[in-house]
Amino acid sequence: MELLNIKDLHANAGEKEILKGLNLTINKGEVHVIMGPNGAGKSTMANIILGNPEYQIKSGEIEFDGEVINDLKTDERARKGIFMSFQTPEEVPGISVTNFLKTAKNAITGEPVKIFAFKKELEANMEKLNMNPLYSTRDLNVGFSGGEKKKNEILQMLTLNPKLVILDETDSGLDVDAVRTVSKGINMYKNENNGVLIITHSTKILKDLHIDKVHVLVNGKIVRTGEGYLAEQIEEEGYAQYLQ
Repeated sequence: MELLNIKDLHANAGEKEILKGLNLTINKGEVHVIMGPNGAGKSTMANIILGNPEYQIKSGEIEFDGEVINDLKTDERARKGIFMSFQTPEEVPGISVTNFLKTAKNAITGEPVKIFAFKKELEANMEKLNMNPLYSTRDLNVGFSGGEKKKNEILQMLTLNPKLVILDETDSGLDVDAVRTVSKGINMYKNENNGVLIITHSTKILKDLHIDKVHVLVNGKIVRTGEGYLAEQIEEEGYAQYLQ
């Protein structure tokens, strides 16, 4: 069953057209990977799915779980079940990791959070992600290393349990152990009812994951789709054959 269906999407950043007829379908239970050269439109695509107001859809449709969401605001899309991990997570002084997650979960579910069960789940997930439990009391991402910030994004993903996760270069700048931890978190999250969209330049994060489809995005369009082997081929050969 389709979870995300993007049809002939054209979109701008300001006056510049970035996406030029993008088509993409992700079914429930699938992990898809987007690869492409710098400036191809990968992060633009992610931001448009999430509803970032800095980007404008000119034509085409984004259908999520059977509903066209073109006109929904970012917070409305989040409540529908779309989550995005950013390349550079923001620091938020004055609010702890625990309080942030508790507030976010309450906003998405619309139900009061059961504190004891919530803290127990949070502690268990932090242990699995090799996170120091004391980080739960610290201000969100403030003073965190790059690796800890990315782990914290995966912790948010596990806590909020969305229908679709978009990971925008989550593995960027991470060492081997941190990449493995992120992959572990994805495997903990993934099930037959949700979907994962990974945007990456590297195959490191893919090694411990089952990948259903790899898409090559060039100049605002997906120009090739294949299985996991395609990511390895791109890492070896680059994008030259797609830029002609």
